[in-house]
Amino acid sequence: MINKNVLSTHENLVFMKRQSNLFKLLFIIVALFSFSAINAQQITVSGTVTDSVDGMPLPGVTVAVKGTTTGTITTPDGNYSLNVESGQTLVFSFIGYKSQEIVAANTTINIALEEDVIGMEEVVVIGYGTVKKEDATGSVTAISTKDFNKGAITSPQELLVGRTPGVQITSAGGEPGAGATIRIRGGSSLSASNDPLIVIDGVPVDNSIAGMRNPLTTVNPNDIETFTVLKDASATAIYGSRASNGVIIITTKTGREGAPLSISYAGNMSVSTKANSIDVYGADQYASLIRSYYGENSDAANALGYNGEIYNTDWQDLIYTTAVSQDHNVGFTGTAGSFPIRASVGFTDQNGILEGDNMQRFTGSVGFNPSFFNKHLKVNLNAKGMLLDNTFANKGAIGTAVYFDPTKPVRVDEAAYEQFGGYYTWLANDGTRMTLAPSNPIGQLEQQSDENTVNRFIGNAQFDYKFHFLPELRANLNVGIDYADTNGEVNTDNTAAWTQTTFNDLPVSGFYRDYNEEKTNKLLDFYLEYARTIGDHDIKAMGGYSWQHFHTEGYTHEMNFFEDGTENITKDKTKDGRYASEYYLVSLFGRLNYTFQNKYLFTATVRQDGSSRFHEDQRWGLFPSLAFAWKIKEESFLQDVNSLSDLKLRLGYGITGQQDIGSNYPYMPRYTIGDERSQYLFGNQYYTTLRPEGYDAEIKWEETTTYNIGLDYGYLNGRIYGTMDFYHRETKDLLNFIPVPAGTNLTNGIFTNVGSLENTGFEFAVNVKPISRADFMWDIGFNLTTNKNEITKLNNNEDPNYKGVETGGIAGGVGNTIQRHAVGQPVSSFFVYEQVYDDNGKPIEGLYVDRNDDGVIDINDRYYYKDPAAKMFMGINSRLEYKDWDFSFAGRLNLGNYVYNNVNSERARYNNLFVNPGFLNNSNTELSFSQFTEAQYYSDYHVKNASFFRMDNISLGYTFKGLVKDNTTLRVSFTAQNVFVITDYDGLDPEVSGGIDNDLYPRPRTFMIGANFNF
Repeated sequence: MINKNVLSTHENLVFMKRQSNLFKLLFIIVALFSFSAINAQQITVSGTVTDSVDGMPLPGVTVAVKGTTTGTITTPDGNYSLNVESGQTLVFSFIGYKSQEIVAANTTINIALEEDVIGMEEVVVIGYGTVKKEDATGSVTAISTKDFNKGAITSPQELLVGRTPGVQITSAGGEPGAGATIRIRGGSSLSASNDPLIVIDGVPVDNSIAGMRNPLTTVNPNDIETFTVLKDASATAIYGSRASNGVIIITTKTGREGAPLSISYAGNMSVSTKANSIDVYGADQYASLIRSYYGENSDAANALGYNGEIYNTDWQDLIYTTAVSQDHNVGFTGTAGSFPIRASVGFTDQNGILEGDNMQRFTGSVGFNPSFFNKHLKVNLNAKGMLLDNTFANKGAIGTAVYFDPTKPVRVDEAAYEQFGGYYTWLANDGTRMTLAPSNPIGQLEQQSDENTVNRFIGNAQFDYKFHFLPELRANLNVGIDYADTNGEVNTDNTAAWTQTTFNDLPVSGFYRDYNEEKTNKLLDFYLEYARTIGDHDIKAMGGYSWQHFHTEGYTHEMNFFEDGTENITKDKTKDGRYASEYYLVSLFGRLNYTFQNKYLFTATVRQDGSSRFHEDQRWGLFPSLAFAWKIKEESFLQDVNSLSDLKLRLGYGITGQQDIGSNYPYMPRYTIGDERSQYLFGNQYYTTLRPEGYDAEIKWEETTTYNIGLDYGYLNGRIYGTMDFYHRETKDLLNFIPVPAGTNLTNGIFTNVGSLENTGFEFAVNVKPISRADFMWDIGFNLTTNKNEITKLNNNEDPNYKGVETGGIAGGVGNTIQRHAVGQPVSSFFVYEQVYDDNGKPIEGLYVDRNDDGVIDINDRYYYKDPAAKMFMGINSRLEYKDWDFSFAGRLNLGNYVYNNVNSERARYNNLFVNPGFLNNSNTELSFSQFTEAQYYSDYHVKNASFFRMDNISLGYTFKGLVKDNTTLRVSFTAQNVFVITDYDGLDPEVSGGIDNDLYPRPRTFMIGANFNF
């Protein structure tokens, strides 16, 4: 309360003037309000929303006043009631149905929503633009939010595992944020990358970031709206020299114009446990095995236990733990002024089941997509940032835990072991460690720290302008950047036994390495597009220019430590490497789409790429494609067939390239500087050598030609729909290391274009909705892929004695390999001896089939036996919704994939149990059956059929509606991941990328409780 008596005359005047102005303002507001009330009459609109097919009421339909935050949702009976102003527009929207807009002119409005027939009106993202799904001529698969896999998912590719025919995703193992091998229609290369090109919101991103287990963890899965997979060349050729392995386009969520503010939260807590272990001998079994094989009083038997006591140590149980993890993401979608906006922040704290393994990730994203000049100019601004903190456990402990002596203790409280941090270590007679003996697995985990931090930013600004004077013409400019900075440090304690050795006859121990890498990928794309309809003719033509610059620089610094008598430590630098590299990619591209009578569709694309990676005479490549589609359903003879909702034939041809060949400027001559072991004596002095490396000045990119025939189909108004595709891919100018003539002064072979290979396959996908009612929905999806590959050329000369390219390194021996790339064989075929068995089905040691009947067993008797790639793989998924309950599952089946069990071939042998100078190794129980004494590395006995069915996830959820307001929902769920595996493979896990099973990080079984809140 203001006391006017104490105000000065001046203050009284000011106060009275303010009161007068306030009364005037109030009068204007009241007048305007009264006028609005007269001219905008409030009414109550009510009605029922039903399904247009069966007339059943639809609960949960959003009824909103367009351009405002006012709205409600329908009741279980499909009813709604909403106070609005007469003349306002109501928007009725529901997932799986087409939205409708109705002007509120009556108090009763009943609406029948039409199903969105298999998304045929859906717009899918393709290279440099979009297309209606029904008008796509290439092999394109779009997976949206509603189709994603459920569970504790930290990396985007986990969302579509098993969901898309022709796409096989194999995780590298069970570590937090593990990377994955993604193959689209098989690999097209032997020496270059087989990874698909990944484009995030218009920015082709780098698939290799130092210190990141998986480069895709930059994008929080909760921010993703759709995946679009481009598979055949008619779809991918627009990306030219980077598209031979297919393209995955990731589109993140955006704001919507006029949409009210909405807040979403997605979070979960998960518990992960070890799903399986290598079956090894327990302490009692092992002690009995040693005594029975070597004798009760043998040196081996006397080496059991410690100080006469037999310990019972399960090393695999000790290195693994129950891991508790959490993931949280908050998203905001709305309109800032007139600008649609979406922003999100996320935090992931994922622990691995290997003790000490951890990944912490902070993500943030923001996107604006306003429009100007009566929507002639549309702007998309996207920024995604990530801070990743990794703590890497020493994965060497995985292998040593399998074969470390189970009769030994973990730690020993004696002076002799203080030099090793108190961990039990195999000691020689002089008290030093046995250098050939395995290290203590717990010591490996606890005596080494390995941490890094990765900062990454992906952002772009895209401007799309539709010309005022010519609306059929639009210009699109996209500028973007992908930046990553990695700093890491590995520090191994000087008491770690495995680091203790000598350097120049002096003792050294410990290990330290620090590294940094900075990568920048800059992008500029510009294109013009003209679209016009003239009678029955629809024409859309596009032409553009692309420029990218890739720059990498970093360093690696490594050292170990000397220790003098006073325990002062001095650093001896043993390696200090700095590096920097860059290259440019400049492109011209174009596309023509022509449609006649909305039935006959023709697409032609062409791209010309120029890469500074190659010599100027080989720098440019041309990559064309052609595609034709026929909407058979639109023909008069099928228009009255109501049961058929879609039938489209697709034909495609195109050429794509692969310029990701592992290094920049391979056409340049290079020399290797020798070290102290490769010096030349001239006179009385040694000189360091400079040795030339083999190179090919004419090296170029690989090229893949793809032929595709496909059929899209749909029945019963989209209740049944799917695709079928046959494809054939031929890769020429395949890069391969070829041997050089004897006597040449080269450090290696020559890396050049000499080979070719083929992939042929079939894809089938079907989705069925057996039940589709308002309160009861059931959806089933199934896909199947077959793929056969064969190498058709590897050398410039027809040499019948050329055995191919050795690959597939294995543990055991020095430089041993178990696979070969060979003409007439699939990629990475196993090259082995044919094992002979006794009458009981047991392998006879050292006895193999003399396949060439020359009386001698040698390399000429080895043969190509199976390969790691599945001949057929399938995916199945289902979702059931009943009222507020939902249940879903997803699983995969692989048939005909083979795995070489390197754990068995290296460990399951008697002569590995007790090794001079006197230490013991455990073995997996396979030894009891095979009873091998010596290693049989090249026996086909170790190549096993690893076909499997894996239930990836099962999820059960319940949705609470209207907890705070009518338009709020809360879904709580329980999910199990890696639920079970059905297989005859006797190793740890049948799913092995590359086909060699050795020290795989076990995939955990995970149980998760989650909550999704939308307001």
